[in-house]
Amino acid sequence: MKVSPVLQSWSIRNKVVVITGAAGGIGLALATAAAECGARVVLLDLEGGAVEEAGATLRDAGHDAVGLPCDVTDAEQVAAVFRELRRTHGGVDLLVNNAGLSHRSLFIDTAPEVLRRVMEVNFFGSVNATRAALPDLVERRGRIAVVSTVAGFAPLTGRTGYAASKHALHGFFDTLRAELHDAGVRVTIVCPWFVATAMRERAMGGDGAPVRTAKAEVGPAMTAEEVAQAILAAVRSGRRLVALTPRGRFVWWLSRVMPALYERLMRRSQAREFGTGTGTATRNA
Repeated sequence: MKVSPVLQSWSIRNKVVVITGAAGGIGLALATAAAECGARVVLLDLEGGAVEEAGATLRDAGHDAVGLPCDVTDAEQVAAVFRELRRTHGGVDLLVNNAGLSHRSLFIDTAPEVLRRVMEVNFFGSVNATRAALPDLVERRGRIAVVSTVAGFAPLTGRTGYAASKHALHGFFDTLRAELHDAGVRVTIVCPWFVATAMRERAMGGDGAPVRTAKAEVGPAMTAEEVAQAILAAVRSGRRLVALTPRGRFVWWLSRVMPALYERLMRRSQAREFGTGTGTATRNA
């Protein structure tokens, strides 16, 4: 029986892999894992010094890697970076949209500027990178991976802007997947469980300053390295959507089959972080 091309394993060896938000956390772990698999890795990040150092470290280890400063919210800058990559690397085979930031604050306490900033980075940053890479991806029948979260398909108290940005990613890339199917470009959305990275420590509060309240923990956090391996496996297999860990898959199922029950359990799990009976109705009582 002939195996569908979508289900065949796709090797990243000698492929050009571009990862946004790659100076640390999941992005750096993914860059390292891809380089160890023989990929030509390009790390992009707003933190120029850190990403250049990360690229140099991978080169010192014998890998084909380069770190470039890039603000994904600046569409013109992103386009210029990908034009340069076309010149130096010949194009892009895999784009991983990983750059992101979070906030932890109830909507009533969150400034509009915080919501806009989260949406600019998480959603429009991915749109900008995808638009810039798309001609190469179509020409090379490449792949797009999107790093989302359980908040991309289910509500999460205290993350209205974050959840909105991730839900937007799902709507955008699910639709783009359909548009690109005949061109042979595959789109994979990966939804990790809570991950132990610096992003959690740098989450913004409602005023835009680093949040100082303790974060509610729901089971053990994943490591960045675990997530990186899962992303590579999902890309190789061409899967559409991957919810990581049994808890993540349970949340996906429960939020669809019994949304009211999921919401009740979620509110209870977040009560320590935001107070019992979170929500504006309670806050205004």
